[in-house]
Amino acid sequence: MISATRARLGVQLAFLQLSDVGPARGRQVAGVDDPLELWARVRAGEPALSGVDRPLARRWVEEASSLDPRSELERHLDAGISMAMAGDEGYPESFVGDPRAPALVLWRGATSPGATPACAVVGTRRCSRYGRDVARMLSHDLAAEGVSVVSGLALGIDGAAHLGALEVEGSTPVGVVACGLDVAYPRRHAALWEEVAAAGVLVSEWPLGVEPLPWRFPARNRLIAALGEVLVVVESDFAGGSMHTVREADDRGRQVLAVPGPVTSRSSRGTNLLISEGCAPCCDVKDVLAALGLGAGGIASTGLAERGVPLSAVSQQGRLVLAAMGATRRSIESLLVATGLDLATLATELLSLEGAGLVVCADGWYEAAR
Repeated sequence: MISATRARLGVQLAFLQLSDVGPARGRQVAGVDDPLELWARVRAGEPALSGVDRPLARRWVEEASSLDPRSELERHLDAGISMAMAGDEGYPESFVGDPRAPALVLWRGATSPGATPACAVVGTRRCSRYGRDVARMLSHDLAAEGVSVVSGLALGIDGAAHLGALEVEGSTPVGVVACGLDVAYPRRHAALWEEVAAAGVLVSEWPLGVEPLPWRFPARNRLIAALGEVLVVVESDFAGGSMHTVREADDRGRQVLAVPGPVTSRSSRGTNLLISEGCAPCCDVKDVLAALGLGAGGIASTGLAERGVPLSAVSQQGRLVLAAMGATRRSIESLLVATGLDLATLATELLSLEGAGLVVCADGWYEAAR
């Protein structure tokens, strides 16, 4: 007998390879009580899901005839692919509670998604030399501060971002792709894919062999926005994938920063517009670290690494408080100025940090616990 978990994974892997199956239908499949019974209905040509007409159901019969859920699961495990469905152990925290969370996440590499604080760096494929240089420099500096650089492994800004991160020994870049983890796209980035996997992790919501159809790229953008605690747009025109990722980040409450560019450059029209509309400018790594709540000393400035506390256990605002506190005693008034938080939020974060044993208070003064 195949276990319930293996049955769910196998059916999900098989179903995601059928025609006209996107993230929404993937979530429908994940919600059924008996996935094997659902697969039997698909094989029988029955409209197994709402919104599936008979022509599509007939097409699925032919496609499903060459797919076996048990074999699909074994194929992925044999290829060294890690995977988790929503609610399972190992499912990335970044997607928990997301309004359009992937039903299934697949990854391969040296680490797992969400292992360290992350910043998404995106931009146009048709970037300028200025944009390419800024993306590479910024990503290098972020990696040096222990921040994972998330991007889509596309030509232009994405590729430059990952190249910059890989220049730092011990970096953990995150590549988010719109196809199977064995389908390197674009082809000229095949070597870069493997470098990212060897140092960090490649992430997808699609089984092995799935091709990068155009509609899969906008779907991928929501994963980039969710995995990055902050989004930096290096270069973008008024429209395109980068601006779509900005909207996805806004939907998830992620802070967006934009790199200013020459007013004469078409590649900077979108980023300059974002700044004019109130988006914070990104001029160097310190701007991103401040947005992440890490302070000028990166991860080390919070003091969490030395105490063996996982960063995921502390909120972004809590990390901001710890970074502002440093190794000195602080009054609540000085913390208000240093963090920019309002009094209610600061008080809540201090109580939470005290409860976690990370901060102590004596006579109205706060300091990091030793």
